[in-house]
Amino acid sequence: MQKKKVNRNFIWAEAFVNQLYAAGVRNVCISPGSRSTPLTLAFANEKKIKCYINIDERSSAFFALGIAKATNKPVAVVTTSGTATAELYPAIIESYQSRIALIICTADRPPELLNSGANQTINQRNIYRNHIRWFKNIGLPELTAKKLERLKHAAVKAIEISTKRDAGPVHLNFPFRKPLAPNSFTNETDTELLKSFVEPFIVPVDERDATKIRKHYEKKIDKIVEQISNFTNGLIIAGPKDYDKDFRENVKTLSNISGYPVLADGVSHLRFKTNKSDKYIISNYDAFLRSENFRKKNRPEIILQFGRTVTSAVMENYLAESNAVRYLINDFGDWFDPSKKSKAPIHIEPSLFIDKVIKRLEEAELKNKSKTWLSNFITADELTSRIKASSISEAAFPDEARIISEVISALPSNTQLFIGNSLPIRDFDYFAGSTGKDFKVYFNRGASGIDGVTSTALGVATNKKPTVLITGDLSFIHDLNSLIIAKQNELPLTVILINNNGGGIFSLLPVSNYKKQFNKYFTTPHNLAISAIVKSFGLYYNKIKNRVDLQKKLLNSVKEKSFSVLEIKTDPQSSKHTRLQFWNEVIKNIDKEFK
Repeated sequence: MQKKKVNRNFIWAEAFVNQLYAAGVRNVCISPGSRSTPLTLAFANEKKIKCYINIDERSSAFFALGIAKATNKPVAVVTTSGTATAELYPAIIESYQSRIALIICTADRPPELLNSGANQTINQRNIYRNHIRWFKNIGLPELTAKKLERLKHAAVKAIEISTKRDAGPVHLNFPFRKPLAPNSFTNETDTELLKSFVEPFIVPVDERDATKIRKHYEKKIDKIVEQISNFTNGLIIAGPKDYDKDFRENVKTLSNISGYPVLADGVSHLRFKTNKSDKYIISNYDAFLRSENFRKKNRPEIILQFGRTVTSAVMENYLAESNAVRYLINDFGDWFDPSKKSKAPIHIEPSLFIDKVIKRLEEAELKNKSKTWLSNFITADELTSRIKASSISEAAFPDEARIISEVISALPSNTQLFIGNSLPIRDFDYFAGSTGKDFKVYFNRGASGIDGVTSTALGVATNKKPTVLITGDLSFIHDLNSLIIAKQNELPLTVILINNNGGGIFSLLPVSNYKKQFNKYFTTPHNLAISAIVKSFGLYYNKIKNRVDLQKKLLNSVKEKSFSVLEIKTDPQSSKHTRLQFWNEVIKNIDKEFK
C-alpha cells in the first residue's frame, strides 16, 4: 500500500473546491491573504474555474455580484481572516436583498486563537447573520472519510440554498491551523484513499416539477381570476426584475383580456423591444400620476404587482393611497410593499402565475371589458410622452434630463446597460420611454446603495458583451478601487459619468430649502479632477463637450469593447429646473384632460 505525505489543509480545500465545481461554480473572486492560502491554491489549481484576483475585498465582492447577475450562476468569494471579512458586508447585503447567489468563503484562525489577542483574529462566526441565507462553520480540517463527506455535503447544500431554496448569499467559515502551504506536510495517507478524499460525489439532479405549485396558491389564483373577471379597474405593475421572454409575451395577452394597463418600471425590461401596438405598456406614469385630477378619476380596484418595489416614489404614493386589493407575486414570496396594504405575498414564479391566470381567464371565456380604464392610461401616457419629447429637445445639453434619451438614442440594440443608484436610476425611470431597441438592463436595487456600482458593472461585463454604466460622481468616487479591476481584466465597459459635483439628488428634496446647511452637509461638493484620477490608473478618459461628441465617443467605445470613462459635467440646479418644468407642464395638461 503506497503512502503519500500531504498537508491536511490543502486536501481539505481541494475536496471542497472540487465539489463546488461539480455543483456548478465556474467563477471565483479572490483577495490575497495568508490564512486563506489553502482555499486560494485549491481554486488556482482547478483550471475549469475562472479566478479573478482583487486586492480590495469590498470591490471584489461587488465584482462577484456582477458576474453572478450576468451568468445567473453562483460565484465564490474568498478572503483571509479579520477585517477582510467585514469588507464583504456591503455586497453581501445587496446580494441578500436582491437574491443573487454568492458563496462566501472566509478563512479563519483556529478556535484556540479566538479572544487571545492573536493578530488578524476576530469573531467571524455568523458575522453576516442579519443578511445571510445560510451559515456554516466548517471546522478544522480532518482527513477522515466521514469529515470529508460532511464537507462536500456542505458545499452542495450551499449551492442548493443560494440558487434554489432561498436564493442569496451563503457563508462558509474555514478555520485553518498552520502550516498552510501544500508542501508543509502534516499527514501521511494511502494514495487510493487520498483520491477518494478529493473526488466529488455526483450532485443529484433537482427533479422538482417547476410547473407544480402549492394547492393553497391554486385556490388563490382561482380567486384572483374571479376578481379580474369582476373588476374593470385593474393595474399590472412590473417592478424592477429581469423578466423572462414568456412573461413579457404573456403580459400583453393578460392586458388585452383584462383591460388592465402594464405600468413598467424603467429597469423592468418591458419598455424595450416594443412596437406601436404595445400601447398597454405605460412608461410615463411617474409624471402623469402627479396630477390630482388623474389620480382621483382613476382609482384601481385590483393590483397585480410583479418584481421589486417600484423606483418611482410618486407611483408608490399612488398605490399607498389606494384601497385596491393588491397582490405581490414573486419567486420567493418577498414583501415588496412599504405601505403594507397588500395581501400576503404569493410565492410563485411570475411566468408560471401569469400563464395559469391567462388559461383560466380564457377557459372562463371572459369577454373584453370596457376599454375606458385602459384608454385613460394610454391617453395620459401618450400626452406625457409628447410633452417629454418637447421638454427634452428644448433642454440645453448637458442637462441631466436629456442625457438618458441621448444615450438610448445613440446605443445599438443588444447593448448591456447598468444603471447606477441615486439620481441616474430615477432619471432613467423618468425619461427612458418605450423603444423598439432591445437592451439588457442591470441594477443594484436590493439595498439601492451607491457603493460598489462600478465594480458590479465590471462583473457584468466579464461576459465580454458591450456594457454601458450610467452613474453619478459620488458613486464613482466611492468605488475608485474598481479601476484596478478594469485595468487588470480589460473589460468592455463604458462609464457615462454624470458629474454634478456632489449629491445632486438632494436638490429634489425639501432639505434643499435650508440653504445655509444644504451645500455643506448634503451636496458636499468634492471638486475632484476625475480626469487625473482615471488617467492615474492608465485608463482612457474623455470629457464630453456636446451631444454629438457624446454619441460619437459612446459608439466608438462600445464598438472597440474597451474600458473608458466619458465624463459629462452638469449643473444640478439647471437640471432640477428642467425636471420641475416638465412635471408642471404635465400636471397642467393632464389636469385639463381629466378635469
